[in-house]
Amino acid sequence: MSHLDFLSPLVTAHSPALLAMFAGAAFLAGLARGFSGFGAALIFIPLASAIVGPRVASAVLLVVDAVLTLGMIPPAFRMADRREVFTMAVGAFVGVPVGTMLLSKGDPLTLRWLISGVVVVLLVFLVSGWRYSGRPKTPLTLFTGLLAGLFSGAAQLGGPPVVAYWLGGALKGAFVRANVILYFAVSTVFSIASYFVGGLFTTDVFVFFLLALPFYGLGLYAGARLHGLADEAAFRRICYGLIAISAVIGLPLFDQLLK
Repeated sequence: MSHLDFLSPLVTAHSPALLAMFAGAAFLAGLARGFSGFGAALIFIPLASAIVGPRVASAVLLVVDAVLTLGMIPPAFRMADRREVFTMAVGAFVGVPVGTMLLSKGDPLTLRWLISGVVVVLLVFLVSGWRYSGRPKTPLTLFTGLLAGLFSGAAQLGGPPVVAYWLGGALKGAFVRANVILYFAVSTVFSIASYFVGGLFTTDVFVFFLLALPFYGLGLYAGARLHGLADEAAFRRICYGLIAISAVIGLPLFDQLLK
């Protein structure tokens, strides 16, 4: 049996249109991540979960993002408030395994309903513009890391709590971005270890990782280039619209449309 024969059942189980939709979701997710630094999971996870299931979708995004953002870590490490980042990472150390257990043991259909619901709540949270404006406090930093870790383990949705916590403080944008990048580098290590122990890295994940990789990478590059050219407010509104569409299309209620 050839290599292609081995992979063909995993690919041919999905129509070309669905595979194209999966690739498009990866591109749009990378575009949002490259432009604003976060938001990839909010776009990718609901839509990809409707195509390949939440376990494969979450594992694919975890590995693709980890591989393609490695170069961002060294400068972030030099600029970030490492004490604050690693305090938050302690919370994630507890939250990520709990979220991963929910992902690996939960019913896929129930998980999809929960993911779409959480995405809608996080979208409303982002659109509201609320930011924590107080000084970072260790208990609150730990709790934010715990919550973000729980969301990351369950569906790679840990970005909004972290961004809302740090963006409203006294730190300038470049330092906030460095904190976020370094935190997610550490959180990703926890997620990869937890996903490995939970048996979530399957052949399906490898196949769809290969499909998503070039499109997510292209989106990252395009988003980074747009960052200095496009109107940020307009782009964020577009991203919010894409997140809303992804959450709605990803609902199990519309599964008949994806066949």
